[in-house]
Amino acid sequence: MTYTELSSTNGEAQTIVDTALRGAPPAELTPGNYYAFHTQAGIKTVDLTGPEHTGTPPRKAGTTTVRDARSWSAYFTKHSNEASEVYADSERLTVTAVLDAHASATPNWGGHRLVLQLRATDTWKQWIQNDGQLLAQEAFAEFLEDHLPELLDPSSADMLEIAQSLQATSKVDFQSGVRLASGQRQFQYVETTTTKAGQKGQLTVPEQFSIGLVPFEGSEGYRLTARLRYRITDSGLRMGYKLERPADVLRTAFGDVVNAIDGDIEQPVMNGTPA
Repeated sequence: MTYTELSSTNGEAQTIVDTALRGAPPAELTPGNYYAFHTQAGIKTVDLTGPEHTGTPPRKAGTTTVRDARSWSAYFTKHSNEASEVYADSERLTVTAVLDAHASATPNWGGHRLVLQLRATDTWKQWIQNDGQLLAQEAFAEFLEDHLPELLDPSSADMLEIAQSLQATSKVDFQSGVRLASGQRQFQYVETTTTKAGQKGQLTVPEQFSIGLVPFEGSEGYRLTARLRYRITDSGLRMGYKLERPADVLRTAFGDVVNAIDGDIEQPVMNGTPA
């Protein structure tokens, strides 16, 4: 009888406690904190540290990709600190900054990055695509006409005249090609049209010419030498060019981009890629 009364008393006491808790005003919790509570079911936690509660991301993260050195420097200046690291990779043609890199005595996340991914210009890609290719006479003439702005020496006006001469002699039978003392190439041909059949003529073109190309969007222009290539075939004269060391020009252009970045920032530019 005594135990039954004690149990009943404990039950009534718990009911009073539960009723009091339910009637208590709600407690105000501060965002950004972590709370733990003792309950009948054990310890319960409330995590208010996430960005959905604080309204602020816990840290900067993500990779931003830009296309020119000016954009890279602007973003780097805004988000970098003394511990930021910069890497240049000449094979991938990229410059990568780890903006939240490890400090000398303090580890960091290394998850906020900036990448300069250079993109070749359309004109560079077009000249590289035809490099070493022999085109039909008219196709080569049309290519020169389409790219007059890039032709430096001979001038675009002279090269336009050459292109027009190539088009005008598309209906002839080329017989030979000789190199002149002036450094030009002279082709001997015989007319095959009905009105001029058998009439002989000559076509003179430069053995080499200079072009100016901008390798990357937003970069400087560079001078390249193109050497004339040709072959006289049964189907007519085929012509083309061979660029002198375009890969070296590409490396030089990338090096100039890296030097421009290096001059804008205090951190050293290391050769390689970050982990």
